[in-house]
Amino acid sequence: MKIRNYRILLRKEGEGGYTVIVPSLPGCITYGDTIEEGIEMAREAIELYIESLIEHGEEIPTEEGSNNYDEDQES
Repeated sequence: MKIRNYRILLRKEGEGGYTVIVPSLPGCITYGDTIEEGIEMAREAIELYIESLIEHGEEIPTEEGSNNYDEDQES
């Protein structure tokens, strides 16, 4: 099995916990009470997402050629 790496974004929620988004996999979103749990839940969500793509004969997205750009914004 090919090893793939995906960037995840963790967003701290006001009511507690973290929403985890996988930008390269549209709709791949999960949640964890802690950062560690969020990361583990993201691994599971990515696995299931890719399994579903394979079952449906769809292309598996990669992050090749993508760039990161973070801009600090004042509130």
